[in-house]
Amino acid sequence: MEKKKFDAIVIGAGPGGYPCAIRLAQLGKKVAIIERETVGGVCLNVGCIPSKALIKAANTYEKMQKADGMGFKVKGVEVDFKGLQEWKQSVVTKLTGGVAQLLKGNKVELFQGDASFVAKNELLVKSKEGSVSLQADHIVIAVGSSPIELPAFPFDEKNVLSSTGALALDKAVSSVVVVGAGYIGLEIGTYLAKLGTSVTLLEQAPRLLSGYDQDVSNVVARNLKKRNVTLLTSASAKSVKEKGGMMQVEVEVEGKTQMIQTEKVLVTVGRRPNPMAGLEKAGVALDSRGFIKVNERLQTNVPGIYAIGDVAGQPMLAHKATKEALVVAEVIGGSKSAKYDVKAMPAVIFCEPEVATVGLSEAEAKAKGITAFTGSFPFAALGKAIATGETDGFTKLIGDKKTGRLIGAAIVGPEASTMIAEMALAIEAGLQVEDIALTVHAHPTLGEATMEAAEVALGHAIHVINRAASPAAAGH
Repeated sequence: MEKKKFDAIVIGAGPGGYPCAIRLAQLGKKVAIIERETVGGVCLNVGCIPSKALIKAANTYEKMQKADGMGFKVKGVEVDFKGLQEWKQSVVTKLTGGVAQLLKGNKVELFQGDASFVAKNELLVKSKEGSVSLQADHIVIAVGSSPIELPAFPFDEKNVLSSTGALALDKAVSSVVVVGAGYIGLEIGTYLAKLGTSVTLLEQAPRLLSGYDQDVSNVVARNLKKRNVTLLTSASAKSVKEKGGMMQVEVEVEGKTQMIQTEKVLVTVGRRPNPMAGLEKAGVALDSRGFIKVNERLQTNVPGIYAIGDVAGQPMLAHKATKEALVVAEVIGGSKSAKYDVKAMPAVIFCEPEVATVGLSEAEAKAKGITAFTGSFPFAALGKAIATGETDGFTKLIGDKKTGRLIGAAIVGPEASTMIAEMALAIEAGLQVEDIALTVHAHPTLGEATMEAAEVALGHAIHVINRAASPAAAGH
């Protein structure tokens, strides 16, 4: 058997693995990366990127349907699902091909196959071409996660779909029941609803997006209703069976059982970390939920073995994996100070309208004993939003009344996913809400909403009526 020695080996070429390998190579290390399927991982192949491509397509279709409000007469627009899939795949291929070129350009050696630990510093990689033994003093585990499968709803990717199957639909779907109304269920459910599918969302919690402030979930729920999406809260899916070419879903809603007939069932109840073969041989410890235990430097309990991304714990976000990748590369590269110490990790839901949050919510601040002050500015009062016809939603800032610092933000509306970056930077930098208000924002832009929200929080808003409350922030 062929044996190869490297300075560092990365297992998994997703949004955590491939940036880690590239940065290690930039630091002068001889690096190998192992990928079981296609470089780019779930994110680029069957997750973040293809879903956003399809969501963009659905948004375009919906705008064409409503173009008469802007003076356009658009007729006969049809959805070519096969063409839609071809376009989606072209986006995926372009990005994954780019990643492969980046790895090659940085002289990272790629091995395709299944990896397993033989010892703490040795891996066996099996492929159709044979097996190879790889050794290194530093091994980074970045094998990602998979959709959770419910025992009563086994995936066949034909009638009972995971997110992977839902993103591969190449023909129209008349109806779908979505089990789990978290960010994945909301995104795919909204995408399908815009293309004409009758969508029913099942949420176990008493309200949609229960982890978010009520005003955030209210906007999303209202928009679902506009698109004729049925939202059932306090609802649990019990079983499913096929009858007459349709799926019969047994659902318990607030203690009462009902049957829902649907063409497809989509199960989006979360993801679980992928197992790493041979981990017990290396002696790496897991927590009770199957995540690999790591410290702030992404080190496991075994010297020389590290874990990043979904396998290293919540939140399961691609950008969190990338940040961890860069940190662990610096650790391996010899940095004594490198550690994962992110204060502001943004999260985005690409539903309609988009939802983006960072830092603490108002409820979380209260739970921590922080006396918070807030400012909220509606997109309905913003010039750019009115001009583009996207006026639903708001920008909300949460500050610490004692210090005046920004501690959280929530944006519900157009381009929320882009706008949240400014708020993440502000929190990381320890800026005050007043700093946001004093920063000149170009006009007319959607970004003005953050400045306006800060003005509201400070009690001297121009474009909405100020509240009668006394100045909120310390020193004002």
